[in-house]
This record gives sequence, structure tokens and C-alpha cells, in this order.
Amino acid sequence: MFEESYKSETLVQDSVHGYISITSPTADRQPGETAYERDLVDSPWLQRLRQIHQLQTAWFVYPTAEHSRFQHVLGTACAASRVWNEWQDGFYRVFQERPDLLRGESEDSRRPVPSRYCVESLLRVAGLLHDVGHGPFGHFFDDHFNYRFKTPTGERLTHETLGAEIVRRRLADIISGIRRSPSGVFAQGEKLDPEDVVFLIVRPQGGAADERKPYWLRMLRSLFSGLYTVDNIDFVLRDAYASGFSSKPFDLERLLHYSFFSPSGLTIHKKGAPTLQRFLNARAELFQSVYFHRTVRAIDVELADLFKESADLLYPYGNPIDSLDEYLRFTDWSLITDVGSWDRSDDPKKRAAAPKWRALLDRRISWRMIAEKTVLVREGDKEEASIFADPEFFETALRKRLPDGLRELPLRFDIARHAIRPDAASTRNFLYDPETCSVMKLTEDPGFKASPKAFRICRVYGLSADGRAEIIEAFNKLTSSAGPDDLTNV
Repeated sequence: MFEESYKSETLVQDSVHGYISITSPTADRQPGETAYERDLVDSPWLQRLRQIHQLQTAWFVYPTAEHSRFQHVLGTACAASRVWNEWQDGFYRVFQERPDLLRGESEDSRRPVPSRYCVESLLRVAGLLHDVGHGPFGHFFDDHFNYRFKTPTGERLTHETLGAEIVRRRLADIISGIRRSPSGVFAQGEKLDPEDVVFLIVRPQGGAADERKPYWLRMLRSLFSGLYTVDNIDFVLRDAYASGFSSKPFDLERLLHYSFFSPSGLTIHKKGAPTLQRFLNARAELFQSVYFHRTVRAIDVELADLFKESADLLYPYGNPIDSLDEYLRFTDWSLITDVGSWDRSDDPKKRAAAPKWRALLDRRISWRMIAEKTVLVREGDKEEASIFADPEFFETALRKRLPDGLRELPLRFDIARHAIRPDAASTRNFLYDPETCSVMKLTEDPGFKASPKAFRICRVYGLSADGRAEIIEAFNKLTSSAGPDDLTNV
């Protein structure tokens, strides 16, 4: 009896969360139970994430940041259990006190709230699968390859929408066969719906389709799309630790303690607002210091040029949605191994591109930063009116300010943007004011509105020192005249 409880779990030792429990096959099989979390973790689609770096290209700059997407998704599942254990009582209290929230026009919207263990499992499975669609170099691949393709329903292809199709076509049977979380067994007759997993992991689009989902599921979505989510809780902790940035960038315990579900959604007590702000600041500092490091962005500039020349040589199968078997084998490891042998290829196009790819793999980066400015966006600022709204606009404006003989210099203009508090996400988070006993949108709080909404790091890169003084002078004149509306959020 006691021995069986240990057989039904696999313990994973993790540098960030300690021990992560994963459900495993057990003799105490429930009716309809054909799969366990271990089956997802051991599936080719999750094992593939071992071969994709978590930090896209920052590992070229931070030698200890070699961790993978696989480690991150395990950590996200653990974070899902942790927040659920803290907030589940309040979640169920909402629907006990407000049963009207369970009413809806469609049959799907009237689905009852599942049991605690079923909800925990849903959140954990979504955590395990939220990055399953990532390609080599992570988000970079979305912006420089996937953007050319559409989903079957006409949406732009991203790692999220591609991940949704992987869930539907490759992992649905495993998901539907799960009947327990590490905390306990589902209620009789309960099972996970793969479409609920898809709903949680894909960025909200709004509209009638969302309204047809049950309110309890829409509330849970704030744990994946909002200001503080199980995803960014793990990646801030993990990336800060792995890069050497900080071993404890924010106070997770206090953040969890002062958060709860109200009828409006995920809510933070006013006493916890400074802790949330520290979390947002820590995340912003990671973007500024690690993800947007000047050399990391120089590598991205170099990589963007290489993808323009050879994207179809890297993945010649077209839309990944239509070639999932080939995409399964396409990772950082496979790409790096492939391009590293292009100098011996029979394809003249690959041989021509080989020296540039070899330079990147050897970390011989051509582009060097010449000038840089960080611009903040605050409440009321209009990004569209900024000189830095678009890299091409920025480039045109700066080149006009250069002497005639320098206007055709090979330069790259890079704008890295981070939304500290994106409006769309902020509307899914709420603040409880104990003085008035009221809940408001976090975006309506004066203290929250006073903080910056976003920042942009605007940089100019060159291949040599030619014209450096003139470029810096033109850059300084341009940026000093940009006004206070330089930046906005993502």
C-alpha cells in the first residue's frame, strides 16, 4: 500500500524548484486511465525540447545559460502545481458564492468546474506543452521563418499555434488518457480535453470563440497569459539562475501569498503590489541585461541575414504544420550539425552559405555596436509617433543626418522592445483595495499606471569603425529630439 504511492510517481531533481513530481504508471489504475504525465514527458515531442536552448542565442554570450526548453517546461508544470495549491480554495469559493458565473449560452460554456486534481492536471499538462511548438532558436524562428505560414484556420503560424496542432494531432490520446495529478485521482468520469489545453497555451484572440468557453477555464487562462504566469515565473527564476544574473530575482512566496482568485479573475492584494512590481522589474532587467544584451542582438542581426539567404535550405519542407514528422527532428542540434557540414555539401547554395554559418558557429560576429539608447514608454505615450516605431524609419532618419559620403555605409539598425506591463495582459489581472473592499483592474491603479509601460533599446551596428564619430553624433541628435513618446509596449 505505502510502496505503491511511491511507484506512482517519478521525482525529477531540479536546480530551481527542488524536486518535481511526475505521475507514472501504477497498479492502482483508474477506469479509463491509459496514460500518465510520464508518457508526455517521455514522448518524442517533449524529449525534442532537450535539443532546443531556452535562451535562443544568449547562450553564445552567457556560457552557463545552456539550459533547454525541456527543463523550462518541467519547471512550468511544477510552478502550475505550486500556484494551484496556493490559490485553489479561493478559486472554488468564487463559484460557490457566484454560481451565476457558470451560466452561459452554449453547452460548452455551462460545463461544471472540474475537481481540484483534474484542474491541477490540466494546468500541469498545459505547462508541459506550452512550448512544444518551438523551433530552432525559439522566438527568433517565429519571426524569421514561421511568419510566412498560416494555420488551417488562417492564423499566423507561431510556436503557440503550431503547438496547438501538435497537441491535437500527436498528443491528444495521451492527454485524454490521464486520470490523476501528483496530488490525487480525478473525480469519477472526469478526463482532460486536449482543446482545453490548446485554449490555455495559445495567446488569447478575444471574440465570441472565447466567450463560448466556460468562465472557470477563462479564469485559468490568466495563469498562462497575464502579468505573472506559471510560464514567466519559471523562466525568470530559471534564466536568472542559469545566466548568473541572480539566484533569487524576486520573492515568489510573497507574490503567491498575496494573490488569489476573485470573481473578476486573478487578483493581488494591495499589500502584494510592490512584490508584483519587483517581479516585473526583475523580468525587465533580464530582458535588458541578458536577452537584449548588445552582443546577443548582434548575433541575432547576423542570424537574420543568414535566415534570409538560407531558410529554405534549413527546412525545405514548407509549412511545419504540413510536415510534423520532419519538424519533430528539426532542433538547434540538428540545424547546427547540418550547417556545420555544408562546406562538404553537393548543393552549391549550401557551400556558398557555409563560410558565414561557420563564422557564426565559431562566434566570429561581424557586427559591432556603435551607438545605443534606451527609451521608456509611459502612460499616454504614443508609440506610433516615435522615431523608433520602426527600424526602417529609424534607419532612414539617421542616414539623412549623416554626411553624404557616409550615407551608404553598411549598418544595421536594431530595436529591441519589451513590454513591462502590456495592456492586453494587464487587463487579465486585478487589484484588491482593502480600504474600499473593492476589486479593480490593475491598469486602473494610479501607482501601477505611474510605472513605465515598456522600453526599447535602439542600437546601430557597423562592420568597422569607419564614420563612427559621425554616426554617434547623428544618433545623439536624433535621439535627443525624439521627445518623451519614444516607446510603447509589446
